[in-house]
Amino acid sequence: MLMQTHKARISALREELKQQQLDGFVVPISDEHMSEYVGAYAQRLEWLTGFGGSAGSAIILTHKAAMFVDGRYTIQVRDQVDGTLYDYESTLETNHAKWLVANVEAGARIGYDAWLHTKSWAESLAAALAKKGAELVAVEHNPIDAVWNDQPAPSPAPAFVHDDEHAGQSSAEKRAQVADWLKAEDVDSAVISALDSIAWMLNIRGADVDRTPVALSYLLAHADGTAELFIAPEKVTPEVEQHLGNAVTITNRDQFSARLSGMKGKTVAVDPDFGVAAIFQTLSDGGATPVALRDPAILPKAIKNPVERQGHRDAQARDGAAIAKFLHWLSYEPSKGGQTELSAAAKLRAFRDETGVLKDQSFDTISASGPNGALCHYRVDEDSNLDIEPGSVFLCDSGGQYLDGTTDITRTVWIAGPGEKSEPSAEVRDRYTRVLKGHIQIARAIFPQGTNGSQLDAFARQYLWEAGVDYAHGTGHGVGSFLAVHEGPQRIAKSSGGQAGTGQELFAGMILSNEPGYYKAGAFGIRIENLVLVEKRDIQGAEGTYLGFENLTWAPMARDMLDITLLTAEEKQWWNDYHATTYDILAPQLEGEVLAWLKDACLPI
Repeated sequence: MLMQTHKARISALREELKQQQLDGFVVPISDEHMSEYVGAYAQRLEWLTGFGGSAGSAIILTHKAAMFVDGRYTIQVRDQVDGTLYDYESTLETNHAKWLVANVEAGARIGYDAWLHTKSWAESLAAALAKKGAELVAVEHNPIDAVWNDQPAPSPAPAFVHDDEHAGQSSAEKRAQVADWLKAEDVDSAVISALDSIAWMLNIRGADVDRTPVALSYLLAHADGTAELFIAPEKVTPEVEQHLGNAVTITNRDQFSARLSGMKGKTVAVDPDFGVAAIFQTLSDGGATPVALRDPAILPKAIKNPVERQGHRDAQARDGAAIAKFLHWLSYEPSKGGQTELSAAAKLRAFRDETGVLKDQSFDTISASGPNGALCHYRVDEDSNLDIEPGSVFLCDSGGQYLDGTTDITRTVWIAGPGEKSEPSAEVRDRYTRVLKGHIQIARAIFPQGTNGSQLDAFARQYLWEAGVDYAHGTGHGVGSFLAVHEGPQRIAKSSGGQAGTGQELFAGMILSNEPGYYKAGAFGIRIENLVLVEKRDIQGAEGTYLGFENLTWAPMARDMLDITLLTAEEKQWWNDYHATTYDILAPQLEGEVLAWLKDACLPI
């Protein structure tokens, strides 16, 4: 029945394309801010295709259609998207331009929504189509919106103030910092369209995007330190208005495009990764000069100030106690039978709620049993929900949003069963231990100032490569402070394919995840994830500045999945030191059976 619904939806879209005199349309997962996670109103790709991942796109032609995903979603896309309606395409092997050139005729008109794509994407695709004699057309009205009859409205939730005691720096100080940057770059203003940059710069938060505390808005920052916030008026409470003060004017969000049109003669910085094609075009059409420059909030937001760093430490310690309760529960309850991925996710949420200060999850919990663990960005629902079987691997990737920090942790555990199912197989132990060894190498890494994430990535993969296996996702992403759980510009990943952030130099104060993994399709998945803080390292006789990582995440790892014979003496010492600190941090927050379990889980090997 569900696939019939998606067949009806693609048919309705094709009829609308005919009405708009289009031969095709490109459908991204995106909103007007190029957000990774988007509000319900912008979930056009999921509505059309059924795909629930966070990265992907589709192209709909009159006679065929294709889904484009990267290696993280190779399995998931086949489970969720009807292969009789869509071809499956890997972004590692092809792209929109190549696929369209191979599948359209001369004279074809391919539509796109200029508020949902970057300028560089549009220019590149237009040039490729032109060689085929085809045309890329910016639509006035998104054709999916025309056929999505029950499309949700944008969230009406009010914005709220993020106090300086958690932010560590006032909005006025941040605006002054951006103003200095604008003067140095010799531009009049900057369009700040990334929602987390706006939230960071103004010290406000919101509830317009699930799991990410941001408010739908745009910001124009000016070289004199003033700013213009474009936001729906019902979102602005008296507290927010007072907090922003006279230096920030507030205008209805629907006036943003008109304001851009009125900036004649001004030079305006627009981030090419977050400023959509429509922003560049509207500025140019109005007589302004848009300049492609990185959002000036991106880097200072990523380099956490001392208050934010301590806030993260506090949030991680609190979150770790909730995780310990959950791991204790996993140690006995699922082995009895009757527990599912959904019930486990609900139990973990309940433990986090017990802190009394949880604001939200930082993303939908990846609660993955057995073969679902091989889907590295799996999202459980009623249709996919599996029992947590005794004698299987269970992977749980989760996080919390707290006023003082954003958490993200993955633990993989063995669910013991009777008889031969009581112990993990040799293969599971081998893969788990190789993932752990890579995790330890990142945790212990020392590197000179100037190092970027791609230069560290192989540290995590080397032991998997020795066994002839790998994983298809990055090793680490940036994390915000009560903001986006995936935050740029830094990341640890392979540099091939032009992945954003892999060339970004790492600076003290940046927070990253450390999450190597292994995934065997149809069988199990393994990932071990902690968050780490880049910090300066004092090395006697060092010639230059050197950096390393302070571990932030504290929760026991699965001792019963280890092949200890694969660990070096240094790796065993790391394990013992890590678990000794974990016990010291978590024990004061726990009692009774959970405390006793923690003591055993943290014993040295």
